[in-house]
Amino acid sequence: MAVKQKILIVDDDNNIAELISLYLTKECFDCRIVNDGEEALKTIPVFQPNLILLDLMLPGIDGYEVCREVRHKSNIPIIMLSAKGEVFDKVLGLELGADDYMIKPFDSKELVARCKAVLRRFQPTVSAPEPQTVVKPLKIVTYPDLEINLSNYSVLHQGKVIEMPPKELELLYFLASSPNQVFTREQLLDHIWGYEYVGDTRTVDVHIKRLREKLGENDYWALSTVWGIGYKFNVKNV
Repeated sequence: MAVKQKILIVDDDNNIAELISLYLTKECFDCRIVNDGEEALKTIPVFQPNLILLDLMLPGIDGYEVCREVRHKSNIPIIMLSAKGEVFDKVLGLELGADDYMIKPFDSKELVARCKAVLRRFQPTVSAPEPQTVVKPLKIVTYPDLEINLSNYSVLHQGKVIEMPPKELELLYFLASSPNQVFTREQLLDHIWGYEYVGDTRTVDVHIKRLREKLGENDYWALSTVWGIGYKFNVKNV
C-alpha cells in the first residue's frame, strides 16, 4: 500500500482548516491542523509534512516568519493562503521562499490541483528497499561554475551548495536544459507550476530575480531577459 503524503494545514480559522482537511483527506492525503505559527514550527519536525499550507495572518508568529524559519532549515514546499490579494503581498511571500500563493476564498478543486502539482514536482529521495536494482538516468545540467541536479534537488555554484526552494531550482534547471532558447512567462508558468496559473505572471519575474541574486554574474552563462517576450539561459561563446 502506498504511503500517504502528509500535508500540514496552518490556519487560525479552524472552520476553514477543517474544510481544507476534508477536501484533501478525500484525495487520500494525511492532514494535520495547527492554529498558530509557534505550534507549526514545533509540529513540522515531528509530523514531517510533504507540503505546508500556510495562512499568513496568524496569531503570534505570522505566516511570513514561519516561512522564513522553515526555509532556513528545509525545502519543504509551501503554499501560502491569504485574504490579501495585493501584488506586494504575493511578491513578498514568493521572495521568502513560498512555492505558490492562493487568495481566499478559493475553489476547493483548484486548491487540490495546486497541492498535487507542487507535490508532483518535489519528490524527496526516499530510501526504501526495491525488489531489483533500477538505474534511473540522472537529471543533471552542468556548466562552468554551475551544476544543477534535479535528481536530488541540489545546486552547486563555484563548488558551494546553494540553497533553493523547489520552484527556483526547477525553473533554473528547465531554462538551463534548453540553452539560448527563449520562453515566455506563460510557458514557464505552465512547465514549472504544472497548471494554468491564476494571477499575474510576475511570479516568474520574482523567481528569476532571486536566482540572479544567488548566482550573480558569470563569464560563461547568464539568466537573460528578452524584452517583451520572457527569459532564456544565455550561454556565451568563449
